[in-house]
Order: sequence, then structure tokens, then C-alpha cells
Amino acid sequence: MVTVDEIRKTQRAEGPATIMAIGTATPANCVDQSTYADYYFRITNSEHKTELKEKFKRMCEKSMIKKRYMHLTEEILKENPSVCEYMAPSLDARQDMVVVEVPKLGKEAAAKAIKEWGQPKVQSNTSGVLHNQRRRHARS
Repeated sequence: MVTVDEIRKTQRAEGPATIMAIGTATPANCVDQSTYADYYFRITNSEHKTELKEKFKRMCEKSMIKKRYMHLTEEILKENPSVCEYMAPSLDARQDMVVVEVPKLGKEAAAKAIKEWGQPKVQSNTSGVLHNQRRRHARS
């Protein structure tokens, strides 16, 4: 039987690790929190639910959120109506979007981190600079 210590050891790297830079990325579509309730009820065709909309507005006003960044635009939601429908099977449509869009955000965040770090992209890999120096010495 495997012990907890053995599991922890396999999940951790040995040696020092340093975060050289952090990059972030957000989807391009930004909705102001003050208008989010109106936006949400409009895109989900639920404007007739006035009591619920008022409650949701109060929740939005009391939250500390100022802006909401999301991939879903009104155009995308019109193309994929199951995403807006209550209890509709929309997981496949959502997964299809995620598979395409998340790597784009990751690429953007990585590019920002590399730029912040200030080193050439050739040195920016999981093995680090030492790996590239070894390769150069091996060629000599």
C-alpha cells in the first residue's frame, strides 16, 4: 500500500523553483456589472421574470464585482441557443467553445509573462536556461 508521504513526494518537484513572471489574459467581451442583470435576462429571453430580475439586480449591486469578462457574446448565444435555455443539454456546445478558446487565453497569458520576464523566448521553457546552455556546449 502506498503511503501519504510517497504520494506527496511524487507530486512535488525536487530542488528550488522560481516564478519569473506572471501573465494574465481575459476574454475580450466585457459587461459592466451595473448592466449585467439586464444583459443576462435579455440574452436568456427571461425579461418577463421581473421579480427574479430585480432580485438579481440587487445581488449584482451588492457584489464587489465591477466588470464581467466572458467569451459568450450575444452573437455566440444566438448561434447556440441551448446555452441559454433552462435545463437544455448544452455541455457539448460549451465544451466545443472551451477547447478552442482556453488555449488562446493561455497563449496570451504566456506571451505577457515572457515579455514581463524580459528573456528571449528560446529560454522560456520548462527546463529553463540551463538546458539551453547544455545544448550549446554539446554542439561545440
